[in-house]
Amino acid sequence: MRLPHTEVARRSPRRLGLGLAITGVVLSLGGCGLAGAQGKLSDGYLPEGATEGADRVRSLWLGSWIAALAVGGLVWGLTIWCMVAYKRKATDPPLPVQLKYNVPMEILYTIVPIFMIGVLFYYTDRDERALTDTATPPDVVVNVVGKQWSWDFNYVTGNAHEAGTQAQLTGKPGVEATLPTLYIPVNKRVEFQLTANDVIHSFWVPAFLQKLDMIPGRVNTFQVVPTREGTYAGKCAELCGAYHSRMLFNLKVVSQADYDKHIADLKAAGNEGLLGPANLRTPIIPQDKNLLSTEGN
Repeated sequence: MRLPHTEVARRSPRRLGLGLAITGVVLSLGGCGLAGAQGKLSDGYLPEGATEGADRVRSLWLGSWIAALAVGGLVWGLTIWCMVAYKRKATDPPLPVQLKYNVPMEILYTIVPIFMIGVLFYYTDRDERALTDTATPPDVVVNVVGKQWSWDFNYVTGNAHEAGTQAQLTGKPGVEATLPTLYIPVNKRVEFQLTANDVIHSFWVPAFLQKLDMIPGRVNTFQVVPTREGTYAGKCAELCGAYHSRMLFNLKVVSQADYDKHIADLKAAGNEGLLGPANLRTPIIPQDKNLLSTEGN
């Protein structure tokens, strides 16, 4: 049965209003969830950074969004203005008058985007170079080895190691305590030397606001200076097989005394020395002769 035109017209605004209300609720709930999980709006919903380099990442992130919103607002504003100012009138011909190209305008909207991309590239490259710079001698060197589907930690400076096993996610409280746990001292420059045993993995601690791939046959490095003590979640950020989602670890930023105690505990448990590359599918070419040792397992 077809509704009268007046009935359809009466219901349309109500349906539109209901749709807008539902959309608003969904966006509000989504925003609340995002804010609670990631951070505040003023931080661009990023996690609270735990390293010196986090502020640099946050500034680049916020600056990029501000520029994008400004450009988007300008484009939408001009679009709406054109829609209103040049709205077709009943007296207008059925087809618009065909105009020739406006060469200055063509040049303008070709050069401006190139300029915008150039500025974004400059600041991104500047910050990326700073974040990946390893010229400063580190206080602590840790070789993190990714494997299907867990992590091994070689404390190169402390001459100790810890081998991880795959996480058993039972859904019950306390699973976090069973994950491989990496210890680093607060306010010390820590260099991570990243290697992989089998396939490509990615070392990611969200609180660092940066991550780096782990590629078989390569040693990728980056440095951080952790500024806040605490326990932070870590994970693999590269799809690496069936149990990729279980490739989790903890990272503890502790005092120097607690870090030294952990190294001593590892040695007392028989984990003195470093895990060697004997089980690697692809030979590793260390960039540092102290990176890996054949001592230990």
